[in-house]
Amino acid sequence: MKKVNEKKYYDQVKDWSFDEFQIKTDELTNWNMYEILEKVTNENSKILDLGTGGGEKALSKYPSYVKEILGTDYSNAMIETAKNNLKKSGRSNVSFRIKNNLEMDTEDDYYDVVVARNTVTDPKQIYKTLKKGGVLLVHGVDMFDCLELKLIFGRGQAFNDKKPISIIDYENILNAGFNEVELVPIHVREYFKNEELLKKFLLKVPILDDFSEEAGDFKDFYFPEIEDEKLDYYIERNTTEKGICLYRRYYGISAKK
Repeated sequence: MKKVNEKKYYDQVKDWSFDEFQIKTDELTNWNMYEILEKVTNENSKILDLGTGGGEKALSKYPSYVKEILGTDYSNAMIETAKNNLKKSGRSNVSFRIKNNLEMDTEDDYYDVVVARNTVTDPKQIYKTLKKGGVLLVHGVDMFDCLELKLIFGRGQAFNDKKPISIIDYENILNAGFNEVELVPIHVREYFKNEELLKKFLLKVPILDDFSEEAGDFKDFYFPEIEDEKLDYYIERNTTEKGICLYRRYYGISAKK
């Protein structure tokens, strides 16, 4: 497998828009981050979106009526994509900036909501930038995500970890001083129309990349080589009337300052 630096990895990926994969989903858990955002925001709310990627979710899923949304990402290419998407959207209350989540320089007691989707964070820094009563929303990928696929390939994101990243995040958020911290496991079935689309998807996302979440191994990633024989075996076992199924295991965390 080809080893690459994390920043180079995300610069090459450039965006996280998955429209090209035509994924259909069955949501099996009643936890929707975007619905929660609607409930905890108003026209005066300021939102910080960490790990915004190409800004697709911030532009299409976040409330349009809020006062301000700042999306940040470590990757120059991602932010360039986000700014291009912003021009197309016509939104005036959204901006994007290059920023390392672990070196936050945002104002103290400024944001009403901080959102972190599938990205590394420092809850203590998030706590500082939130107003009193502000809300933190986290959506992440847990260690048992696509477990059958990982078992067949013998590798994958957090495959050898002993402690789920959801528990690590939960503990770190509690230790940072947050209140009303709630952790919810999220189960989703994702369906792909054919093998070609599934393989392209697996080459883009880090599901089969061999690195440890528990050890904080965020610096080095691997572009996986998808062994056709193993993929064919998985497809044979998981082809349904709706398509080829991936069993996703995410987690959601909500907390209040």
